[in-house]
Amino acid sequence: MIAQNHRFHGRGSLRTVYTKGKTVRLPAIGLRYMQNDRRRTFRVAVVIGKAISKSAVVRNRIRRRIYEIVRRSAPAINRPHDLVFTIYKPGIEKLPPIELNSIVTQLLLQANITDETASNRAETHAIIDTKET
Repeated sequence: MIAQNHRFHGRGSLRTVYTKGKTVRLPAIGLRYMQNDRRRTFRVAVVIGKAISKSAVVRNRIRRRIYEIVRRSAPAINRPHDLVFTIYKPGIEKLPPIELNSIVTQLLLQANITDETASNRAETHAIIDTKET
């Protein structure tokens, strides 16, 4: 789970990111972000609608997986940002961890939130890896 100081509190902060933030998007996931110099660390939220899955269990599983990827990438985040990931594609809960990790990392790189050398270092220390059988 992501630490308390990296979470959004209240909808006003999310509204600010939606109105003033910039967007990068891939077919499955979008990232809306803005730099927040009033904070020392980044904040992150994951928005998943019921159109993705009717089951709250599935939506929460997707949310936890993305939080874990961002938590592992935390040392590579270069400035305090507000990040809002939005899920657009149903079936993302079935993606392998490596593929989901590459999608989220690619969004962070496109938004210039992380640099490539630090994000490669974060990927090598992955907690969620697929088991070889």
